[in-house]
Amino acid sequence: MIMNLNDHYQLHIDGESVPASTDDALVTNDPATGEPIAKFAQATTADVDRAVGAAREAVSAWRSKTPVERGQILQDVATQIRANADDLAQIESRDQGKPLTQAQSDVEDAARYFEYYAGAADKLEGKSIPRGDETLDMTVREPYGVSGQIIPWNFPLSITARGVAPALAAGNTVVVKPAPTTPLSALHLATLCRDAGVPDGVVNVVTGGTAPGVALTSHDGVDQLTFTGSVPTGQAVMKAAAETITPVTLELGGKNPAIVMPDADLDAAAFWIATGIFTNAGQICSAADRALVHESIYDEFIELLVDHAVSYDLGPGTDDPDMGPLNHAEHFETVVDYIETGLEDGATLETGGEPLDEDGHFVPPTVFSDVDPEMRIAQEEIFGPVLAVIPFADRTEALEIANGVEFGLTGGVFSRDITQALGIAREIDAGGVYVNEWFGGSVETPFGGMKQSGIGREKGLEALDSYLQTKNIAINLDEDGH
Repeated sequence: MIMNLNDHYQLHIDGESVPASTDDALVTNDPATGEPIAKFAQATTADVDRAVGAAREAVSAWRSKTPVERGQILQDVATQIRANADDLAQIESRDQGKPLTQAQSDVEDAARYFEYYAGAADKLEGKSIPRGDETLDMTVREPYGVSGQIIPWNFPLSITARGVAPALAAGNTVVVKPAPTTPLSALHLATLCRDAGVPDGVVNVVTGGTAPGVALTSHDGVDQLTFTGSVPTGQAVMKAAAETITPVTLELGGKNPAIVMPDADLDAAAFWIATGIFTNAGQICSAADRALVHESIYDEFIELLVDHAVSYDLGPGTDDPDMGPLNHAEHFETVVDYIETGLEDGATLETGGEPLDEDGHFVPPTVFSDVDPEMRIAQEEIFGPVLAVIPFADRTEALEIANGVEFGLTGGVFSRDITQALGIAREIDAGGVYVNEWFGGSVETPFGGMKQSGIGREKGLEALDSYLQTKNIAINLDEDGH
């Protein structure tokens, strides 16, 4: 799996590596240097047609396998991922930019998704509905068919596995469109699926820019769509899906509040919030974007946050630093623009802010204080290592600020009073809330948003609902036939 600059990655369709129908190729670059890593194929609408056709052709054979057989194949995929873990982590770290240790964690998450849903494959049961002695009424849960999945660039391997594994467990086939800046891990995963015994056509990958994504979301041969990314793109996906009445699962942005009450363990809270905003250079939709801190501990807590921020060492992901670069040049410019906006709007820059004067897309951990809740840096998703620290006077104000954005993905509360913490957690408008920690979920726990943060749930058993539809069967048992 080791990459070199002569690599030219093809599409993965019907179990094979195949060229695109155009010779045009794109290049994925190392975020730490800006240097090219490898070329990859640019899929056209015709290529998406081929991939969807292969997936549709494979639906019947994949569905006809027993749930036990499907589960065993998914378990074998997990085994293949672990057997190739070192190479996968190197690829993910170099292509995405994240520290190697974090990439290794992502590889293990990918294996766990296949392992977890392998165990669920033979437990997707229907139910019987009592309607009297003369009727037998039951439900069965059936796959949709072909699932189109559009993957973001922040966690390319683990999010691909997060969608593909439950889709396959439920009996669907998939066509994956990875982000153009991080195409490599999805292609390698497709190869590992084939090596593990996934039949041809069940997992397909089409790479490229926006064109194959648009073709996939509007394709009348796609029966279900899963998208993770920004709100504007999610809206476009939903509009396209509406034309073909295709169900969608959307996991979109966040502007997540971490509420620090005056009785909190401040050292622990500062550690978790720093972890929540600086992991993967803040390129996480569930990041701790806003620290809402009680005014009685505000100055002290800012000092603790700054201490954490300045302790981070930055470098290429493959060197395994505390924090790597931002993924690509366009996003780097966006984050820098937000930092300038924060200064122009009157926020106080406590640390960071100035990009490193070296190759690559490096922005250091950045902390703003004196942030008004209506400032852009407090309202809009930055998707970078930029923390807005906002004071509040009491619980009511904290919740008003926490819920005063258009997003509702995650939130958190830090307090030694568990009754108080649970009460606040229930009032935060978010799909998931962490108490006295951050990133508290796991493969087994549902994940998704409220408001403009999305529709549906990924992870856990709830994710299977995105890939199954319910059929009711009513049987007349009346001996007279009527």
